[in-house]
Amino acid sequence: MDAREADAITGLLKKARTIAVVGLSSNPLRPSHGVAAYMQTQGYRIIPVNPQIESSLGEEAYAFLREVPEPIDIVNIFRRSEFVPEIVDEAIAFKPAAIWMQEGVMHHAAAEKARKAGILVIMDRCILKEHRRRASALPRWAKCGSRLRRLIRPWPFP
Repeated sequence: MDAREADAITGLLKKARTIAVVGLSSNPLRPSHGVAAYMQTQGYRIIPVNPQIESSLGEEAYAFLREVPEPIDIVNIFRRSEFVPEIVDEAIAFKPAAIWMQEGVMHHAAAEKARKAGILVIMDRCILKEHRRRASALPRWAKCGSRLRRLIRPWPFP
């Protein structure tokens, strides 16, 4: 990651307040749930987007991004790469500050389309990890991965 991209991520995480998590699971053992729960504890509003659930993390879920009735700062994608173009098309209508594709999620053509629409695109990166790298005010225990997992996942956990 170059310095310009790192600065863009830092600025984004400082300014953003609302994250729509596409593919958020209500299952606490799923990575999407753990990442979103962490971001929620850091003060971000999480909006679940998943047609399979009614709510997650105490927030009402929406079946599709286009149904979200409020502004979104970050669209965080936890879906397989083949679903990204449709999600990006919906996201462009919202004009979020960024579209964030989690680790293992990449789609270069969709990313280019979003960039042409003036949206910052982050691919194949974990928003939790990037936040933790930049959050100097985190308490000491939050820097310990196993302790953090215990706090955001119920027992037993892998």
